[in-house]
Amino acid sequence: SGYSYSQFNEHFARWRNKLKGSGKLIHKAAEKLYIDYTGKHLYITDKQTGEQQSVEVFVALLPASQYTFVEASKSQQKGDFIQSVNHALNYFGGAPKALVTDNLKSAVSKGSKYEPTLNKSLKALGLHYNTTINPTRTYAPQDKALVEGAVRLIYQHIFYPLSNQVFFDLHSLNQAIKPLLKRFNELQMKLLQTSRVKQYLEIEKALLTPLPGSPYELQEFRKAKVQKMGYVYLHQNRNYYSVPFRYIGQQVEVQYDSNQVEIYYKQERIASHKLNYRPGAYTTNKEHLSSSHKFYQQWSPDFFLNQASQKGPHLKAYIEKILAQADYPEVAYKQCLGILHLDKNYVPERIENACRLAFGQTRHSYRIIKNMLANNIDLLNTHPQHDPLISKHENIRGAAIYN
Repeated sequence: SGYSYSQFNEHFARWRNKLKGSGKLIHKAAEKLYIDYTGKHLYITDKQTGEQQSVEVFVALLPASQYTFVEASKSQQKGDFIQSVNHALNYFGGAPKALVTDNLKSAVSKGSKYEPTLNKSLKALGLHYNTTINPTRTYAPQDKALVEGAVRLIYQHIFYPLSNQVFFDLHSLNQAIKPLLKRFNELQMKLLQTSRVKQYLEIEKALLTPLPGSPYELQEFRKAKVQKMGYVYLHQNRNYYSVPFRYIGQQVEVQYDSNQVEIYYKQERIASHKLNYRPGAYTTNKEHLSSSHKFYQQWSPDFFLNQASQKGPHLKAYIEKILAQADYPEVAYKQCLGILHLDKNYVPERIENACRLAFGQTRHSYRIIKNMLANNIDLLNTHPQHDPLISKHENIRGAAIYN
């Protein structure tokens, strides 16, 4: 009478698993570079304590030729991972169309079977080398079966010869790996009757994309808010970098490496600075300041003397007196600025005359000039002692009439 629906599904699933097939991946030359880490570790030994520290082993493989790169690194963290990728691409002498990574935390921010989220540092690496980052599917080891097979051979040809040796640092370990790796790539593969290095030279090397002039340098990415002063705070070195004042209060993205700091607002670069390693330092581009801030930044004795010289010689001489008598420059600058701003309420001639009259006094200040102008003292001294408003005529009697 046949099976029930549930029983049919059960038997069908068993049959399907028994007969499940697998496809053959055809690898095109210079199309991919498989990247992975070995499951087993190598070790370096502390000279003082004899303690062994495990290190990771990075593997990169061009699948068309099976040409392989191997390197020991401190960890699988982002900085070490990107350094190993740089070394691998330099070893191969070019970049393929895609880098096929495992779902490492140093490469993938969020795993997905269909659209994993790459971290921005790895995206920037892809742009630098003009290649694509294509992580393997999660829980799909068949996507990188070739590099998994290479790892097993590396255990045999590299790990085993090194097993009885002691290394005190990472550099000496990698130096010992190099000749073993060279011999491994030169071994003739029984099935193909050729070596990995020969296949690489014949079918892949010429097709790889040429490398840029310098290796990729790790870039870090941070979100930040522009402070009221017009600066962005970078936690890495605990210092500040200016942005144009119109972005005050906006959320921006800070991208930086060991040399440069770049600040972006909505994918547009709005500032670029050389990285400052001094904690608490303010790195400023004067073009970023508002007009009032630029004016303040220009304050100096020469600035105020130049401003005063454009208004009159007596004003300039009085400004010189104020600058010379002040113990603290900022106090003098404020007084100088106050005198220069008196032209908002008084004509330049009156200010010039007030400075002339006050020049000989023992003390010089903004308040003295302001009070002279407010009380019209400068006007009283611009005319003879008699009332200047009465012109000479025949009805004016002289002093002789009172004798």
